[in-house]
Amino acid sequence: MKLSKIHILLSVSISLLLFSCNVGKKYSRTHLNIPEQYRETVNLTADTVQLPWRTFFKDSILVNLIEKTLLKNNEITVGVMNMQQLDLMYKQSKLGFYPSVDLNIGANRNWLSKSSLNGSLTEQFLGTSYMDDYSASLRLSWEADIWGKAKMYRESSLADYFAQKENFSALKTRLIVQVAQAYYNLTALDEQLKVAKRNIVLGDSTLAMIQLQYKSGQVNSLAVEQAEAQKKTAELLVPLALQNIAVQENALSILCGEFPNSITRVQNMSDTLLSAIFPLGVPAMLLSRRPDVKSAEYAVVSANAKMNIANISMYPSISFTPSVGVNSFKLNTWFNLPGSIVKNIGVNLTQPIFMKKSLKTAYDIAVIDQGKAVTTFKQSLLTAVGEVSDALARAKYADERMDLVKLKKASLTKATNDVLMLYKSGMATYLEVISTQNNSLQNELEAIEIKKEKFNAITDLYRSLGGGIEK
Repeated sequence: MKLSKIHILLSVSISLLLFSCNVGKKYSRTHLNIPEQYRETVNLTADTVQLPWRTFFKDSILVNLIEKTLLKNNEITVGVMNMQQLDLMYKQSKLGFYPSVDLNIGANRNWLSKSSLNGSLTEQFLGTSYMDDYSASLRLSWEADIWGKAKMYRESSLADYFAQKENFSALKTRLIVQVAQAYYNLTALDEQLKVAKRNIVLGDSTLAMIQLQYKSGQVNSLAVEQAEAQKKTAELLVPLALQNIAVQENALSILCGEFPNSITRVQNMSDTLLSAIFPLGVPAMLLSRRPDVKSAEYAVVSANAKMNIANISMYPSISFTPSVGVNSFKLNTWFNLPGSIVKNIGVNLTQPIFMKKSLKTAYDIAVIDQGKAVTTFKQSLLTAVGEVSDALARAKYADERMDLVKLKKASLTKATNDVLMLYKSGMATYLEVISTQNNSLQNELEAIEIKKEKFNAITDLYRSLGGGIEK
C-alpha cells in the first residue's frame, strides 16, 4: 500500500515535470514615445556613437587627474566591491535549485525509565539501563522547478547585476565630469586672478595721474578717494580668488583620492581644449548609452521577475528527499554492511491553501513595485532628454553671449584708451575714467564666467549623452 502511494506520487511528479510551463509575464519594454528631436537643435556630426573620455578631453594634465580619480577615488573602490558582491549573488542564484546534499553523523545514549516498557526490555535484552543509537546518513533534497522559478531568480539576479554595473558606469562618468569641471573652475579662477592684478596695475597708474592733478589743483580730494576706491575694488578680488583657488584645489585633490594639495594645471584658460564632436542621431539612439537609463530599465526587468516569483509562490511545489545511511544500537556493528543500511525516500507535494492572504498580498505588492519601476524608468528617460536639452541650450547661448562680450570688450578697450587721453587733455572727468575702468573690469570677469559656463555645458552634454566609456 505504501509502495503504491509512492508510485502514484512519482507518476504525478514526472507528469508535472514533463508538462510544466513557465508561469509569469515575460518582460517587454513599454512604449516610451521618445521625441524625434531635442528642443534645441545643433549640428552634431560623428561617424561613431562612442564617446571615450580619453579622446574627448584633450588636456593631458586633466587626463592624468581623471586617471588618478578612477584609480584612487573611494567611491570607485566601494563601487568595485558592490560589483563583486552582486557577482557572487548571481553565481549563487544559478545554484538555487540544484539538489542539496547533507551528511549527518550522530551518536546518542538514552537512559530509559525502568518502569517503562522500553526500559524493562532494554534491561532484559541488553543488560544495561541505557540504549545507544549510532547513525550516519547522506540525505539529498531537491525541489522540482516545475514553474520556472529558478529561471526567474536567475533573471532577477542578472538584471540586478547589470543595473549595478550601469550604476557603476554612471558613477565613473559623474566623477569624470566633476573632475573636469573642477579643473575648468580652477583655470577660470586663475584668469580672474590675472584680471584683478592687471586692473590693480591700471588702478595704480590712474591713481598716480589723479594725485598729480590734485597736487596741481586741477581736481579735488574726492577724485583721489574715488580712484583709490576703484583700485581697492580690484585688490579685493585677489584674496577672494586665492581663497577660492585653495578651496577648489582641496576639493579636486579629494576627488582624486588624495589629501588636499596644490593642483598642476595649464597656464591659460584657452589651452583647456574640448572635443566639440558629438554623435548624430535621434534621442533614442543617443540615450541608449545613458547608464542611468539602462540601469532603470534593468530595474524593471528585475521587478518583473520578482513579480513572477511572487505569483509562482502561490502554486504547488514538489520536493524529493531520498536518503541512505547506516544505523545500529551497538558501536561495533555500526558499519556492519549490509545489515546496518537504512534507506528512505520522500516525495512531498505542497499547495498553499490558507496563509492569511500573505502570498496574495506579497504578489500585489510585487505588482505595484513593478509598476513603480516602469514609472521610474520613464522618468529617467524624461530627465535624460531634459538634461541634454538643457546642456544644448546652455552651450548654444553661451556662444552667443561670448560673441557679444567680445564686441563689448573691444568697445571698452577703446573707451578706456580714449577716456585717459581725453582726461589728460581736460575733456573728460575722473568719474568717466573710473566708470570706464570699472565697466572694463566687470566685462572681463563676465567673459571668464561665460567661458567657464561653456566648458561646463559641454561636459554636461557629454555626460547627458552617455559619455564616459573607456576606449
